[in-house]
Order: sequence, then structure tokens, then C-alpha cells
Amino acid sequence: MDRISALRNVEDALADFEAGESDLRETEERVLTVLRTYATEFEDPDLSAYRATGADPADGVVVVAESEADARARVADLLDAEQLEFDLETV
Repeated sequence: MDRISALRNVEDALADFEAGESDLRETEERVLTVLRTYATEFEDPDLSAYRATGADPADGVVVVAESEADARARVADLLDAEQLEFDLETV
């Protein structure tokens, strides 16, 4: 999914919420689904999504990077934890 499609889908979800056609929970689910799809379906062949597994607070963190080494550095930077132990899996 490209960025424009993702934004349109989020706008549609918000419009339905504003029109009373969906409640907040449904709107949140739609927006999360769009974000998860966007974050894992890249058109750029150099980027992949990586999910950290293992110790908190890294467990479940998903980042986009060109390599596993870059993903590891991004997770550490996001969590401000250089000595954090975790594994990575491609999403």
C-alpha cells in the first residue's frame, strides 16, 4: 500500500466516524489496520519491516529498515536503550 492510499483509507475511516456511521472502536481498528498494512507492504525493495522479540520494552516494536543491523539500531534508538537484548524477525 502506498502512502496516498493509506491516507485516503484513514480519511475514509474518519469521515465515517464524523458521519456517525462508525464508532470510535471501529474507527481505531480501521486506522490500525491501514497502518499495519502500510508498515508491512512496501513498494521500496530496499526496505523491510522488522519486529523485535524478547525483552521488554523491545518486544513487539516494529521498525522499517534496509537491513537487520539498521533495524537493530533503530529499535535501540527508539527505546533509548543501547544495551537492550532482543531478536528480530522480518514481518
